[in-house]
Amino acid sequence: MKRRDFSQLMLGCAGLAAAQGALAQAQPVEGQQYIRLAQPAPVAAPSGKIEVLEFFWYGCPHCNALEPTMEAWLKKLPADVAFRRVPVAFSAMHESHQRLFYTLEALGQLDALHKKIFAAMHVQRQRLDKEADQLAFVTANGVDGVKFTEASKSFSVLSKMRQARQLADAYKIDGVPAFGVHGRYFTAGSLTGSNEAALGVVDALIQKVRKGA
Repeated sequence: MKRRDFSQLMLGCAGLAAAQGALAQAQPVEGQQYIRLAQPAPVAAPSGKIEVLEFFWYGCPHCNALEPTMEAWLKKLPADVAFRRVPVAFSAMHESHQRLFYTLEALGQLDALHKKIFAAMHVQRQRLDKEADQLAFVTANGVDGVKFTEASKSFSVLSKMRQARQLADAYKIDGVPAFGVHGRYFTAGSLTGSNEAALGVVDALIQKVRKGA
């Protein structure tokens, strides 16, 4: 979804699997299916690992729709790839969801609640924009409310939010979902034709980094 109009749908659903398969067979073209960053972005992956980032927003219907494909893709991720999600903060509402992500991560609850947040927002139609709504949601799912509130205002959470904004700026992210590869490359469904096909391009970019390109 675009930074300035995240309520509009960017991509249709027809032919997504076919597009992904086609891109998997053909090598993506720089400037068409992916962009090489003019200035490298910071990389936090351990030495010997290739960093892959997914920029996303909990309120984005495309991010929600992509989750099952992402889960299947992650199960096949090579051992030399370090993957992490980066929630964007295009507006105050995005920032509230970004804070929710990093707070749950700090409490060790992210894996348990990540999918449930998408379901709450896109199936049950809960907005979860306000602190009170988030608090009600997490406590209903077994998280200590006092610890959640404290963690949400902690230095570590604020630092990760700042770092996420810096990464989004470095990759020039203006819509989600989007992918960054090892501080060098950017791709998204707006370039590949579908968000699923973008994962095929990510696979190709991982190989490029592995070969030192």
